[in-house]
Amino acid sequence: MRRPAERRTRVSLYAEAREIVFDFLEGYDLLGAFWTTVQLAALSAVGSLVWGTLLAAMRVGPVPLMRGFGTAYVNIVRNIPLTVIILFTSLGLNQTLGVSLGADDVETINFRLAVLGLIFYTSSFVCEALRSGINTVPVGQAEAARAIGLNFNQVLGLVVLPQAFRSSVVPLANVLIALIKNTTVAAAIGVAEAAVLMKEMIENEAQLLLISAIIAFGFVVLTLPTGLILGWVGKKVAVKR
Repeated sequence: MRRPAERRTRVSLYAEAREIVFDFLEGYDLLGAFWTTVQLAALSAVGSLVWGTLLAAMRVGPVPLMRGFGTAYVNIVRNIPLTVIILFTSLGLNQTLGVSLGADDVETINFRLAVLGLIFYTSSFVCEALRSGINTVPVGQAEAARAIGLNFNQVLGLVVLPQAFRSSVVPLANVLIALIKNTTVAAAIGVAEAAVLMKEMIENEAQLLLISAIIAFGFVVLTLPTGLILGWVGKKVAVKR
């Protein structure tokens, strides 16, 4: 059995280490930084889903001009580094063209520009994930829908897309996880999310490994449950072929 003195020593060391960690974090708004990350990811995810769905509809549509636009958009945008896109929203749209997206202060402008850049980039991957789901829908179902008088929009909205979304839950979950991690690129234009806080902490403190572990753990907390939950949802709603 452990002696009482040894047990007290271990408890004291544990309490001291815990106190060092918490004292170290007291000067930084860790939760606020990750809350900004969550907001960036959530708003960008909704916008990317909407714009990505429209792009997918263009890519499978009957109008050659729209198909060409959708194909060109996806092939060009997903091959541009996200950092370039984010910097363009700040340097190009805001500083050169004066686009402020209805905001007055710099922080809000940068946040909205970062959301816009993330939507612009992520929607191309959402489009491809949805298009793969559309391709799983048997052609005969679309033909049968057209045979009873439905137009293209009705066929897509009532027959094809509902099944495509069910087949694309897992690929879309992967896109969402990548989006959460990509929010760190918003630090390039000064959005006060987790990566900016990490940079500030590294500049002010000497505990590089501890800082890296804390920020990495925060992203694991955000991404791991997301992947597990959406993976489970994907299995539940998958269309049996």
